Amino acid sequence: MSSGHVLPTRTRCDRTPAWAQLQAHFEGAGRGFDLRGAFAADAGRFERFSQQAPHVFADLSKNLIDAKAEALLLQLARETGLEAYRDAMFAGAAINHTEQRAVMHWLLRSPAPAHEDRPSSATETVADGLRDVHATLDAMLQLAERVRADDAITDVVNIGIGGSDLGPSMAVKALEELCHPGKRMHFVSNVDGMELGRVLRQLKPESTLFLVASKTFTTAETMSNAHAAREWFIAHGGSDDRSAKLSLSRHFYALTTNVAAAAQFGIDTTLGFWDWVGGRYSLWSAIGLPIAIAIGAEQFRALLAGAHAMDEHFRTAPLEANLPVRLGLLDVWYRNFHGFSSRSVAPYSHGLRRLPAYLQQLEMESNGKGVDAQGQPLPFATSPVVWGEPGTNGQHAFFQMIHQGTDVIPVEFIALRQGGADLPAQHPRLLANALAQARALMLGKDSEDGHRHFSGNRPSSFLLLDRLDAAALGALIALYEHRVFVTGAIWGINSFDQWGVELGKVLAKDLEPRLASGDIEGLDASTAGLLQRLRQPQG
Repeated sequence: MSSGHVLPTRTRCDRTPAWAQLQAHFEGAGRGFDLRGAFAADAGRFERFSQQAPHVFADLSKNLIDAKAEALLLQLARETGLEAYRDAMFAGAAINHTEQRAVMHWLLRSPAPAHEDRPSSATETVADGLRDVHATLDAMLQLAERVRADDAITDVVNIGIGGSDLGPSMAVKALEELCHPGKRMHFVSNVDGMELGRVLRQLKPESTLFLVASKTFTTAETMSNAHAAREWFIAHGGSDDRSAKLSLSRHFYALTTNVAAAAQFGIDTTLGFWDWVGGRYSLWSAIGLPIAIAIGAEQFRALLAGAHAMDEHFRTAPLEANLPVRLGLLDVWYRNFHGFSSRSVAPYSHGLRRLPAYLQQLEMESNGKGVDAQGQPLPFATSPVVWGEPGTNGQHAFFQMIHQGTDVIPVEFIALRQGGADLPAQHPRLLANALAQARALMLGKDSEDGHRHFSGNRPSSFLLLDRLDAAALGALIALYEHRVFVTGAIWGINSFDQWGVELGKVLAKDLEPRLASGDIEGLDASTAGLLQRLRQPQG
């Protein structure tokens, strides 16, 4: 689908006047910025550097930034053409220019049109896409409700990898208090047989539904696991005869656009999606079927509504009051001027324990690029390393380095005003730990004993949700999606392709038969040596 929308002119960040002014400001006030002094000098700092967005309150006041730096960063956003580029995305333009695709994951959570007539503001791409989205959404949710109502199905196994696994797995774990008590959800992604084998040992074929999630139905890891699951199903009494009581067609569904390949596999029930849905942005699409089975149609629509609210905030709020923009600009400030190479995400919520892994793909696969939109090498850094663990676990693992290590690592705390239903008396203790860690990073502690000295002045952001419900989770995920968009737009890169994952796949296809044959012709000495060692009998 092509909207005919002309792509806006983009100016790479390092070619703008604001970039040079930011460099000058950093060399002046920025490099030696002291948080403790900033709070002492400005009683309104918290209000100035905090804001409410849909479902998310953000305190950015403990970051190494002043009003002048933020003003220059906003100027940078305007000079690079961020607003026009954002508007082009929402108009359905093919901003993923290397693949000639629109970027419309936001459309997956847009409300259905009130009537059949196309809104005057919508392009043909958007209007047609919205009709298709809601037809597929309705079908998916109807299917999810049928599975939920089928008491014979006790286990649902999602087989996918990357965006077909990370998003659904993260969301189901986050919303587990809303999940159907009679359905156990399993997620298999690794081609290591240990993962699928562990799951299969818990299952009975007659009470299990497998979801094979692969847009092309050719993803190597997913199809390897899918065929292994199929073999297990047949070996344990299942049949590929569609008329059989325990038929493969009743116990395997496919989330794919390749209906023919799914049918050849033995699957009749398929749900598709579109080429403008990138894998890491796909949990809102048919890839979200396991989420819908787990939490139900009403809650899945609430997830979409929360994301849509953040979409509208990003699309309409002025840049200076636009939370995805402010966070993205802060990321640019840290990466390109302070030189910070990583960011730690610390969700003080057991439900959000898979969020750091999800964000790793979202940010590093999107913005881990070394060339600009024209394919020219970049003279500045792009995506930081994103990593983390839930609090308070991280405090007893890597927080030592964050407090006293040689690298400054910005931390992103995520907390909930209201905890879960279990053991609510422990939630204040969890919140106190989150607040204390952020305070300790900022204040530090003086000591003549170097081992007990904390330098302080270590930056952090604090994101606060009222509770971890479907709408809040949707808004939080969309916030991160748009933040990644902002940094990619500023850097002048394409955040929506992922050519870097392809080379290893191609080489793996060449090496797998060599493990059996022992053929080392044309290999480098290291790979050849390892292959020969792997073929040696184990002593």
